[in-house]
Amino acid sequence: MELPLAVRQALGDSAQRVSLTTVRQADSLSALRMLLLSDEQGSLQVICRKHDLIDLEQLNQQLGRDFRLMELPEQRRIMERTGLSELPALPSLTELPTVVDFRVRDLETVVLELAGDNLAIVMAASDFRPLAEAAWHCSFAVDPALIPAPGKKSTGGAEQFHSSIKKFTALRIQQRLEDTLELPPMPETAQRIVHIRVDPNAVMGDLVDVVESDPSLAAQVVSWASSSFYGAAGHVRSVHDAVSRVLGFDLVMNLAMGLSMGRGLKQSTDGPENYTGYWRRALWQAQSAGVLASMMPRGTRPTFGLAYLAGLLHNFGELALAQIFPPHHRLVSRAQEVNPHFNPSVIEYYLLGISRNDVAARLMESWGMPEEVILAIRHQNDPSYQGPHQVYPKLLWLCQQQLAALGVTGRAAEEIPEAFYDELGLQPDRVIKQFQELLKGKDSILAVTGNSDTPPPGL
Repeated sequence: MELPLAVRQALGDSAQRVSLTTVRQADSLSALRMLLLSDEQGSLQVICRKHDLIDLEQLNQQLGRDFRLMELPEQRRIMERTGLSELPALPSLTELPTVVDFRVRDLETVVLELAGDNLAIVMAASDFRPLAEAAWHCSFAVDPALIPAPGKKSTGGAEQFHSSIKKFTALRIQQRLEDTLELPPMPETAQRIVHIRVDPNAVMGDLVDVVESDPSLAAQVVSWASSSFYGAAGHVRSVHDAVSRVLGFDLVMNLAMGLSMGRGLKQSTDGPENYTGYWRRALWQAQSAGVLASMMPRGTRPTFGLAYLAGLLHNFGELALAQIFPPHHRLVSRAQEVNPHFNPSVIEYYLLGISRNDVAARLMESWGMPEEVILAIRHQNDPSYQGPHQVYPKLLWLCQQQLAALGVTGRAAEEIPEAFYDELGLQPDRVIKQFQELLKGKDSILAVTGNSDTPPPGL
């Protein structure tokens, strides 16, 4: 296949010496990525190794600027001028100033991916260096292998210094979490629902009374019961109708609890996603957790309601971090924008020494939530977790991978070992088929959140 005209022009004389291969066959460790950033003073393009984590804060400190990911409309305008759907890491493709990470100089071969065509340009590093001659070179990217795991001790020097700062930050966050005066109280509606949950004599009427006492919550429950996802026969005219005829006592209790808790904390507008995005992700995970729980053998099957609630609250730490630690949330949100291929917990541990899941779990503990939900949230990114109620975090992890594999979350799916399915008593083929069926009902799920548009990457 012939190289696009804009790419040939950007390569110059070196275009004669490059080779083409598929992205799958190319050496991913030699691949580069280019990102477009902007602030109030102007725009910039940065180039680093594809799998490295961009430390945006470090870059901004070195440049004395406040860059963040360029707005998508502006990115599209730049790409339209080149005639490309995505920009390979070629400095001269745009007229923007360029910054290249020092680690790029260590490569012997450079791979430039043409993602839209699933092709990759392979060239000698000696041919790439002249193309980046006018760029400013500095250190702003981090090799993921060098990011210490939680609790791992550093080896000294500059790494020890940065590790100490992060440890201090984590300690401050933990101290604030332990100061109950600074923790937001559980919303009143959620408190009343918790009382119903622990009351063995509670009846449907008690739950209906609580939901009806909150007009916006009542409207949401009726709206959800009326959606095509639940396939209710006839019109749903009341909360009582929604509970008794469509959703059931346990599901309404967990939906109402999750909704009221989520509304108790406000979503930051500084991150890449809005409040609707938060609830879309929550509902996808809740429905998925319910599907998997129902498929498990009766002897090891988790409680459906708790599995659903854990899924609905799995990303609650996003709201908690934004509410309790706004500056830290802003830092993490900006880093997530430029590192979408990284699990948010990795970014949070790198920057803060603590993750949103830790924050959410601590908040859930202070609110007296079920231990199953607390552990599910805290360990949802650790498929090897062994401990009390381990089935719940494993269920959430499996949901994340299946949704990622279907392109719902915009993140890369991790490999799921056969033994993992065996541990949960699930058959891989059946699970994959069920998730494909779930995806077919996408419009119904999104309609529940009040938005039936196709979810954007990073949903």
